Amino acid sequence: MATTIRENVKTLVGVEDDLQDKVIDLIIKNIESRLRIWLKQHAELNEIPDELTFIIEELAIHRFNRLGSEGMTSESVEGHSVSFSENDLAPYLSILETYIPKSETSGKVMFF
Repeated sequence: MATTIRENVKTLVGVEDDLQDKVIDLIIKNIESRLRIWLKQHAELNEIPDELTFIIEELAIHRFNRLGSEGMTSESVEGHSVSFSENDLAPYLSILETYIPKSETSGKVMFF
């Protein structure tokens, strides 16, 4: 799966050679680990469902584009301003939360 993701990321960021492959692979590995932890903690899943691959790709693109700007929350250069999110998963939480099992407990209240 990582090779296809790498090729998609390279295409979207305009990388045509193999010089950045190690960096992109490391970014993908870190994102997959983080997503796997989230899914395990909140959805009791040990693997990332295939339909969430787009999240890995989009986060890898964001992370690749921020290389050299680690730890920065915003940057302004000659009128051009950029802000970075502290929680990269935040835009995808509504999607990820659909994987959280719904509790099927329904209760009754009885008054005596």
